[in-house]
Amino acid sequence: MDQLLAMRAFARVVEAGGFTRAADSLDMPVATVSKQVQELEAHLGVRLLQRTTRRVTVTPEGLDYYAKATRILRDLEDVDASFTVARGKPRGHLRVDVGGSTARDVLIPLLPDFLARYPDIRIDLGVSDRQVDLIGDNVDCVIRGGPLDSSSLIARRLGEAALITCATPGYLKQYGTPAYPEELRNGHRLVSYLSSQTGRAVPFRFERDGERTEFKIDHRVGVNESNAHLAACLAGLGIVQTFAYAAESALRQRRLVEILASWRPAPYPFHVVYPQTRHLTHRLRVFIDWLVEAFPARVGRDVCVMSK
Repeated sequence: MDQLLAMRAFARVVEAGGFTRAADSLDMPVATVSKQVQELEAHLGVRLLQRTTRRVTVTPEGLDYYAKATRILRDLEDVDASFTVARGKPRGHLRVDVGGSTARDVLIPLLPDFLARYPDIRIDLGVSDRQVDLIGDNVDCVIRGGPLDSSSLIARRLGEAALITCATPGYLKQYGTPAYPEELRNGHRLVSYLSSQTGRAVPFRFERDGERTEFKIDHRVGVNESNAHLAACLAGLGIVQTFAYAAESALRQRRLVEILASWRPAPYPFHVVYPQTRHLTHRLRVFIDWLVEAFPARVGRDVCVMSK
């Protein structure tokens, strides 16, 4: 038995909550992961996992062994990292999750700089607006917008993005340009962004001179992915609230017009987040440090083109 490999397999099963997801993250067959854990249990003489046809649970002995094993695995990573740090060449594989428009308009245009600095780091991007399970999905870090809602995560602030309200010139010619948020109730068509967590429409928010207002108007179209949300607006389906960086190109090309510019809501905060249980490897550390340096300048860019 390769005890180190078995320890890693067992730790991933615990973190992923099952053999299939653990095997996927380790790029190993499920049968191999199962065999590794069985051999580890036989070697220790205790049952680490309780298996049923529907779920896998960790025994008290398994929890104790997991805590000790992960400390050993982290120490080994530190030993490896100390040599790569000394050579100044962090290397390895990073899994990063990011929302659709943030990937397209912010992170991907910045990545050539990071990969030029650190050519021995390989990055896999998971691009979607859904909330991932960082442990279960074996993700090193995520880039998230909005308030943080989990104390089990460690976060570093990346900056703020302006939220704007906009529509196509054709839509405004047909339905008119609202001068106040209340006018959205008078026959205007809204394209709502649907929360990936709740499936509910995110309210339209407005703020001016300390006055805040929020609209939960029935939408004509609801979309749960940020790029498609903006595409619906560009198709003339209605008014959206979106990030200024996502709409920047369309605004400059005069395919979109910002409306209610004096009623922009408070800027939207962005963080890079990783779990407390995930060891901060040298490659993850340099990626986060680079994000903190590079991200704000791009996400914080503002546009004021054809505003009304």
